[in-house]
Amino acid sequence: MSIVLDSKVPKGDLASKWTDYRSTMNLVAPNNKRRIEIIVVGTGLAGASAAATLGELGYKVKCFTFHDSPRRAHSIAAQGGINAAKNYQNDGDSVYRLFYDTIKGGDYRSREANVHRLAEVSRNIIDQCVAQGVPFAREYGGLLANRSFGGVQVSRTFYAKGQTGQQLLLGAYQALSRQISKGSVEMYNRHEMLDLVKIDGKARGIIARNLLNGKLERFAAHCVVLATGGYGNVFYLSTNAMGSNTTAAWRAVKRGALMANPCFTQIHPTCIPVSGEYQSKLTLMSESLRNDGRVWVPAKLEDAKAIRKGEKTALDIPEADRDYYLERRYPAFGNLVPRDVASRAAKVACDEGKGVNPTGLAVYLDFADAIKRYGSSEAHSLGLENASEQKIIELGTKIVEKKYGNLFQMYEKITGENPYKMPMKIFPAVHYTMGGIWVDYNLETNVPGLFALGEANFSDHGANRLGASALMQGLADGYFVIPYTIGQFLSNEIRTPSISTEDPAFDEAESNVASHLEKLMNIKGNQSVESFHRRLGKIMWEYCGMSRNAEGLKKGRQMIRELREEFYRDVFVPGEMNEYNPELEKASRVADFLELGEVMMMDALDRAESCGGHFREEYSTTEGEAQRNDKDFTYVAAWSWDETEPQMHREDLEFKNVELKTRSYK
Repeated sequence: MSIVLDSKVPKGDLASKWTDYRSTMNLVAPNNKRRIEIIVVGTGLAGASAAATLGELGYKVKCFTFHDSPRRAHSIAAQGGINAAKNYQNDGDSVYRLFYDTIKGGDYRSREANVHRLAEVSRNIIDQCVAQGVPFAREYGGLLANRSFGGVQVSRTFYAKGQTGQQLLLGAYQALSRQISKGSVEMYNRHEMLDLVKIDGKARGIIARNLLNGKLERFAAHCVVLATGGYGNVFYLSTNAMGSNTTAAWRAVKRGALMANPCFTQIHPTCIPVSGEYQSKLTLMSESLRNDGRVWVPAKLEDAKAIRKGEKTALDIPEADRDYYLERRYPAFGNLVPRDVASRAAKVACDEGKGVNPTGLAVYLDFADAIKRYGSSEAHSLGLENASEQKIIELGTKIVEKKYGNLFQMYEKITGENPYKMPMKIFPAVHYTMGGIWVDYNLETNVPGLFALGEANFSDHGANRLGASALMQGLADGYFVIPYTIGQFLSNEIRTPSISTEDPAFDEAESNVASHLEKLMNIKGNQSVESFHRRLGKIMWEYCGMSRNAEGLKKGRQMIRELREEFYRDVFVPGEMNEYNPELEKASRVADFLELGEVMMMDALDRAESCGGHFREEYSTTEGEAQRNDKDFTYVAAWSWDETEPQMHREDLEFKNVELKTRSYK
């Protein structure tokens, strides 16, 4: 049966919609907030900021993380920056331009009202974080610095060297810690949500496993907020932390929530290439590097072959024999095209046989020109007329080191090559998921009382996220959206007494979790959890990765179903259930990936068009660009889980403020 999806977007002019709605929505009085309990799952930027803000407002908050500390959340790994429409550079930026860039960057597959709200509150985020002491980079005179990211023609990205996520998370963590010390937030480290509890159709609690002793524990509240990140690790190899998973979100889906646009996966163009079968994760090189790095491959196949054999290096290729293919194909944006465009272009170059590492799956990111440019400018500032080339390179290297030093150091430690002297080798890798739990304008799912924030929801990025927008969305949702919109639900709960964990719904949910864990423990097969995860990742990358086609997606779905059957027949989980058991944690997470992966294949097959990160080989232009089908696919595909045949439900997208047209970055 099809579910009717109501986005609950308020009426009115787009520019004033959020302000008007915020001024007229239902409120919860301070004396009532003290009696209302909220569960927040996840402590990344969205979760930590939400828990801290809701605690500050007076609600009784329980916050959960499977890490040993909230600051271990994967938000800490974000490098390049956070977008905000401040227009500090006086280069023509505005709220509308950030809104438009985000809609266009997502290939017109996101909800207008949500994206405009994101652009509006982006300005507040910077003020909030500066007040917290986040050490954003500053210009010589003390003003906040900006740089550019892909898919835009202005400089709106605020940054803290190459550690922006870490600094922002520490800001949110200190706000959270303050509320923990005041007693308004109760923190549960090393607890993993394994089920959602619904009473009379509303989300009223969770079942969590204490990862230190294996005990299942019950937690009740008036509503539940999920801020548990994305599902990129379904591909096994990704830039996500190895512990990142879909379990909390997927268990909510199995309780009736919907997974929206799951096939919209972001492949980041600048990652350190795969170097062998032994790898368990990949490393991101920030998109900020494309401000100054130039992407190229050898123009001649014989040069590429010689490089792969070790007979030549990048330094042996003269300028005339280099193909700066992004600058050639997309002159208006050059190396700063959006991620999906840059990733596909790299794949095309490597498919042509121009890859530059032994596997043939790498391109160059070269900083030689930037070093010379910065060095010449610095020499001029110092009054060094006729400075030698060596002196210019020395001065330029210091400036590049100041801007990107920690990233260059990371690259050298992993690859053994000095990127100041030799171009980096990069290749696309799974990085982020635009798909996620379906939410309305209030960030509430189709399950009353269940909310989803940040990367865990689908709402803001369409089919492709622009760089530096993940941190923006996480903090926007946590600091400036959910504290208002959650009142629309909770204002009707002020007469609801505390929820009891003795309710039969908790008995059923805990029994359900225990049965599943016992099932995993009792298989006692011959293959490790890791081996199944790796095999799933290869299927996903091969058939639902950078490019997809109908035949491959049908084959991939069947392969996943067969792999899932084999998993429940032959996986081996050592240890005991009621003890510290990281292998059981992994088995539970991989079991969920094996179900989600099938839905991703179905979603990619159903969407017979190319848009953003979803590239169907059958639907491309003569120039190899994505070819959308706005007539038939301008909608959100929201999937409900059924082991036999998952069902798709639609939310049609309306574009009243932006003209639907083919993206062009040329």
